[in-house]
Amino acid sequence: MGKKGKEKNTINKAKHTKLLNRKKNKLKKEKETRKERLKTIMANHREQKKNEDKK
Repeated sequence: MGKKGKEKNTINKAKHTKLLNRKKNKLKKEKETRKERLKTIMANHREQKKNEDKK
């Protein structure tokens, strides 16, 4: 049975989910960039260590 009376407010729900998705995507992107930075730092560190061991 459908809702009687006033229509549901789906516009606000759509805006809310849009904002939440934007927030989730932002957090996911930040997490990925942190991982990439760590990988490059670790690679540089290993490379420096190898160079020191050769000398």
